[in-house]
Amino acid sequence: MQIIKLMRNISYRAVYVWRRNLDVNLVTWQTNFLPPILEPLLYIVAFGFVLGRYIEGITYAGMQLDFLTFIAPGMISVAILYHSTFECMYGSFVRMYYQKTFDAIITTPLEIEDVIAGEILWAATKSFFAASIMLIVVSFFGLAVYPSSLVIVPLAFVAGLLFGSFGMIFAAICPSIDTLNLPVFLAVTPMFLFSGTFFPVEGLPLWGRIIANISPLTHVVAIARASTLSILSVRQLPHLVYIVFVFVGLFVLAVHLMKRRLIK
Repeated sequence: MQIIKLMRNISYRAVYVWRRNLDVNLVTWQTNFLPPILEPLLYIVAFGFVLGRYIEGITYAGMQLDFLTFIAPGMISVAILYHSTFECMYGSFVRMYYQKTFDAIITTPLEIEDVIAGEILWAATKSFFAASIMLIVVSFFGLAVYPSSLVIVPLAFVAGLLFGSFGMIFAAICPSIDTLNLPVFLAVTPMFLFSGTFFPVEGLPLWGRIIANISPLTHVVAIARASTLSILSVRQLPHLVYIVFVFVGLFVLAVHLMKRRLIK
């Protein structure tokens, strides 16, 4: 009953929080626009044109792929992870703790739940834009097949909601901004390395595959890779169900923990 009441407090007013963050980012758009463009270019140069020359190829879904084609959807998925997680983990923490933005907003008719939902919605929007820009960049190198690759655009938003909720949980429980380094080291970095981004999950030992399949990023990468390779099928449906299921659980937990912190 408490969870239902918590969710019922979320209203359309959460969009006002989203709009506030959008307006701020439009002022500093240069620093937000350049990284999603430069990031894939650096990966393509480092991994594709340098490291890729030393790797003969990777077998995936019965296909022989060059290394750059294999990691391209992984790069996009990592961008989704980073932009949404860090926006709620660090960005929301700064707005809550240092700038006191949350305190100012909740003096208006908005509920605390609206503020949290708006923050997570904005994190998903950042992932949406970052993934879209990266998809355009990798497409110039022939690393994405259309129209199937367009699936990545809505996927980025849905996955951004998940990872935004994930980041918000740590913004709610970490006592200081320095302690946010712990979840980055213990959770975000392992997801970055062992979720099928740079090598197939099947290459891990059994215990590694089990842990990898728990990671939401593994399922995001699976859908993104099937999209860029134009091999989408019903086999990707369990990945999508898992992403939505984990998002719902993390979102409820994030709202509960952040509200508890704000009303102390």
